[in-house]
Amino acid sequence: MHVIKVDGAGPGEPAVRLVNDDGQPVAEVDGFLRLLTVREYSPNTVRAYAHDLQKLFAFLAEAGIPAAAFTPAQAVEFLQWLRLVSSSRRAQRLELGVASGEGRVLSAKTCNRVMAAVSSFYEFLIASEAYAGRENPIVKVADQAAARVPGRYRPPLDNASPQRPVRRVLRVKTVEALPRPMTAEVYAALLGQLRSRRDRALLEVMWEGGLRPGEVLGLQLEDLSYGRRRVAVRKRDDHPRRVRQKSRRDRVVDLLEGRALPALNDYVMHERPADADCPWVFLVGGKGKRRCEPLSYDAMVRMFARAAERAGVRDAWLTPHSLRHTHATRMFEGGMRELTLMTRLGHATPDSMKIYTRVSDPEVVKDYRRATGGDGQ
Repeated sequence: MHVIKVDGAGPGEPAVRLVNDDGQPVAEVDGFLRLLTVREYSPNTVRAYAHDLQKLFAFLAEAGIPAAAFTPAQAVEFLQWLRLVSSSRRAQRLELGVASGEGRVLSAKTCNRVMAAVSSFYEFLIASEAYAGRENPIVKVADQAAARVPGRYRPPLDNASPQRPVRRVLRVKTVEALPRPMTAEVYAALLGQLRSRRDRALLEVMWEGGLRPGEVLGLQLEDLSYGRRRVAVRKRDDHPRRVRQKSRRDRVVDLLEGRALPALNDYVMHERPADADCPWVFLVGGKGKRRCEPLSYDAMVRMFARAAERAGVRDAWLTPHSLRHTHATRMFEGGMRELTLMTRLGHATPDSMKIYTRVSDPEVVKDYRRATGGDGQ
């Protein structure tokens, strides 16, 4: 079983496909990925589902059973199998992991994500005629806590009990990690190693505005407002490099620190190809065959990694997205209210802000200083 890329996928067709060892597509997975695509899930999300289901069908092939015969008892065996399967990808973050004699194995978070994908996949199968009337092999129980969370996440087609939120029984315990804000010294070292105005503008906008990588790459010239010192982040699905904005809400982000907008203006006026006929802000420069094409997310990641390597600050947790975490932490520690910061970052619910408030809660610091005899300031 392996996931292949589909070149020239039309509207409503996924850009990836799961095929067996003979190169034949898995029909059930094709239908599920098509549904996700029609529902406008991002290409990265669809690809992640494909890779998660690849693990399920690899397990089914080893066990010699079809997808229709997958039972709750075998789901327990599948979770055990996941914890013993070595990951083919290198670690992306610094966290406690499990290693076997054959290398690093899947993390707890990855296992839980795979189980969630399998659960959603079987909800899709149950909704079809061939699987009608069967139970989801990923057993669930009532989740009273989730009922009190506004705007909680709903997996695709998980509508068997819409009035009663549930949680999966088969889960691996995980650690709720804190974000790692980038220090000013590390950021300065990164900027010192950038080799183009474009790359500097990219980093400055994420540092000062807290934009996600997909949001900054999705900016168009009409989104820049130099006079009002802001940029507009809009939901678009037509980026040639399949860059997507995670949020489905358009928003305006003010840039008042005096670094991001001058860097953007410097790039647009002096380095962005003057003969480009596309509206995207960040383009490939130089003289190669990809000149004037919109910059891709992979190209941004490679640029960032090379700059970190040259600066001597390369680390697993240091990614372009860490600039967003850094901005959120800076703003919260500077006194910005949670709801205001939530709006600025484009989060859907206040629940998403808890990760930043746990970094350095001003009230906790005040009470600690007061308890230890400090002045509480």
